[in-house]
Amino acid sequence: MATRPARIDDVHALARAMPHVRELTGPKGNTVYQVGGKSFVFFRTPQRDASDPDTGERYDDVIMLWVESDEAKAALLGDPAAPYFTTPRFDGHPSVLVRGGRLGEIGLAELTELVQDAWLAQASPRRRDAWLAEHADAPAPE
Repeated sequence: MATRPARIDDVHALARAMPHVRELTGPKGNTVYQVGGKSFVFFRTPQRDASDPDTGERYDDVIMLWVESDEAKAALLGDPAAPYFTTPRFDGHPSVLVRGGRLGEIGLAELTELVQDAWLAQASPRRRDAWLAEHADAPAPE
């Protein structure tokens, strides 16, 4: 069975489902998910570096997800059909950006992996190892 398209509500549900997560509300009302004081999913406020190339209008639905390495980032950004992007502001930063309005281009299974990997990238080694041991044989979501 094919996985269903991902949605913004899924990002929140998946981030909240990870252990030791703290959900914060930024000063402009944006949601930030942290583990051990480190952000792993961050709903950005409209910024100059992420805007419509034709109108200049700042995107108001950009989500930043941490990645484990430059290689993981390059792999996500390497597929021109994928909805992931970055900006020069994030050169050298272990994260990718995705617009909420384009989440439907990926499935729930891929989003689940992205959020879990973001959490794993920011969790302490002890928490990461415990989670990996607990989920070693878990089936992928549909």
